[in-house]
Amino acid sequence: MSDKPIDRRAISRRDLLKTAGAAGAAALIPGAAGAKEAPASVADTAAVRAGPAAAAAAPAGPLMNLTAAETELLSAMVDRLIPSDDMGPGALEAGALRYIDRALSEAESDSVEAYRIGLAALDRYARYSRGAPFLELSDEDKDSVLIDVQLGGATGAGVGFVGSSGAFFNMVKSHTWQGVFGDPMYGGNIDFIGWDLIGYPGARMRVSEQDQRELEAGQLPPARRSAYDYGQFQLIRGEED
Repeated sequence: MSDKPIDRRAISRRDLLKTAGAAGAAALIPGAAGAKEAPASVADTAAVRAGPAAAAAAPAGPLMNLTAAETELLSAMVDRLIPSDDMGPGALEAGALRYIDRALSEAESDSVEAYRIGLAALDRYARYSRGAPFLELSDEDKDSVLIDVQLGGATGAGVGFVGSSGAFFNMVKSHTWQGVFGDPMYGGNIDFIGWDLIGYPGARMRVSEQDQRELEAGQLPPARRSAYDYGQFQLIRGEED
């Protein structure tokens, strides 16, 4: 086994997302159980460039359930989970913060305190372990702090995570993933940024054999429609409301 240290920057988070996401998205297409992952070039070509969506993605002020300082910390964390790069927009442009804001006001309202405690602990750990507030760290140091948090190693000097720091990381990561890759109806995935990123061709009620062949070849044009644009899903949502 080599003693050479691992260069964490050599591992592209976006590449990992594409690999996992395209496979999961294909499974949502009727009859796509045997579908192959779309080639990376297709996802690259389909990726949307940040435009008006970026301005709409981030709340103008603090989130409804968090202070301005807490919102800024969360924004910085979310930005490092899925950053914008040469492949296209990241989590912030996709509206992940807007999704989280809505979730904390509705279905995830019981997680508000966990966010507040976790964000404060994240900043304390950055100061304790790296000598500066999280917001003042370089991107590389932010990533290394988040790796410690993810692995449950963010401890010491009364940092203050409730339970394992990994539980906080996984909560924010899960909500970020939902905001980027979920149906746009829920406030995230603005302009279908998340679906374009992983090459997901969108919800379809019917899939022909030709559609399936194009999907497997990475040539199926994206539908770019919310599932709730279809009548039967509108009825279901109406019953839920």
